[in-house]
Amino acid sequence: MSENTRSRWLEAAEEIYPSALELLEGLIRLPSIAVQQREIPSAAAYVKHSIEQWGGQAEVLDDLPGNPVVYGFFPAGPGGNSGKTLLFYNHYDVQPEDPLAEWHSAPFELTERDGKLFARGVGDNKGDIAARLAAVRVLQQLPGGLPCNVKFMVEGEEEIGSPHLAAYVRKYKERFAADACIWEFGYKDESEHQGLVAGLKGLLYLELTCQNADQDQHSLASGYIDNPIFRLTHALASLKNEQGDVLVDGFYQDVQPPTAAELEAVKSLPFDGEKIKQLYGLRLPLLTERSGKDPRVVMAFEPLLTICGIHGGYTGEGAKMLIPRDALAKIEVRLAAGQEPQQVINCLRSHLDRKGFEDIQLTVINDKQRGFRSDIADPFIQLVKATAEQIYTDGVTLTPSHPGCGPIYELGKVLEIPIVSTGIGWIGSNYHAPNESVRIADFKQGIAHLALLLHRYGQDAARQSG
Repeated sequence: MSENTRSRWLEAAEEIYPSALELLEGLIRLPSIAVQQREIPSAAAYVKHSIEQWGGQAEVLDDLPGNPVVYGFFPAGPGGNSGKTLLFYNHYDVQPEDPLAEWHSAPFELTERDGKLFARGVGDNKGDIAARLAAVRVLQQLPGGLPCNVKFMVEGEEEIGSPHLAAYVRKYKERFAADACIWEFGYKDESEHQGLVAGLKGLLYLELTCQNADQDQHSLASGYIDNPIFRLTHALASLKNEQGDVLVDGFYQDVQPPTAAELEAVKSLPFDGEKIKQLYGLRLPLLTERSGKDPRVVMAFEPLLTICGIHGGYTGEGAKMLIPRDALAKIEVRLAAGQEPQQVINCLRSHLDRKGFEDIQLTVINDKQRGFRSDIADPFIQLVKATAEQIYTDGVTLTPSHPGCGPIYELGKVLEIPIVSTGIGWIGSNYHAPNESVRIADFKQGIAHLALLLHRYGQDAARQSG
């Protein structure tokens, strides 16, 4: 593609940007936090209205348990190929805004500063909704209209593990049927390479609880009354070694091994540990520095176990002498492709029992997501990569699997389509943290890339059908 053609798509993105920004501002104002059930119906209605306002058909699906799923459809134009359909998966729910004191601007007011847009959800995932609708609008306004059908699936529970999406996908399989899917996110790495992802991990979220008394006790009894925080931390310490390896028997069972092509793709990815440490202000060595493992391989193909939080006893100001009645830890397992959630749960329960922690209660919070990888050699995924390389001149990477998680298994297996993810974020986007941001230049490039992708996808599909 010539530089003039590249400039054409970037200019189109520049022209549509004010309209995309206006759409995004309205969506950001709605604090659609799934875990707190804030503004969920309003956000779903806003997405529906936005699709309709920009020439699409839309419906809020709310006849099953859980938050509504928005269905959107834009038919191919008179010059397009109505026999091909591209599906966009996104979500309108966001994470809570706390800690509020660390924000430099109001989290639910879109704020421009230093070439960036700041707000909760601007990167994860409302900005991508706006960019994708803008790309569709760019093509609608060209002679011939949209080059293929475009569908949207926009759910409202991604940030709590999408516990009900599978039921919607199965019930509305025909409505969401497509030939390929663009997943929700993507970002530029520490080397400014645009990242494309062909797979995600699954999610298993658990609580471990240790209770030893009906109420807190005075700490003078600590010579003979066991402390549930100590007991729980001993149990937690038995799960992993200092190199990050999980010590639970059977934990790595059923992990789908990478192919030679997948390993080659992952090992070609850039990874600068020193830049990562500097960016996040890390004090400790990377786990992979201790283990000697390749961090790119670990993140792409191995299941990951971490402690997300631990609570117990007194943590307020000053001193309070007590032995807490109980202690609780939140545990997350990012499942690799091939792993079954229940099998991992059984392994963890057996491990605790075998180590003498039969009293520690294990409660499943979410076990609805499984890992999934598409074939990176699929023609659609290669088209996404080729078109990205035409827009992102600093380089593009394609990884078979990202350590992020989402309900990708349901779409990949039920709809039987290739899935790849690309988006408008950057490595400093601060997803799930204060001062979440996207860079305006990345936002515009994202619009340009998706417009070019849709243009090429329709052309290629028309040639194949001819």
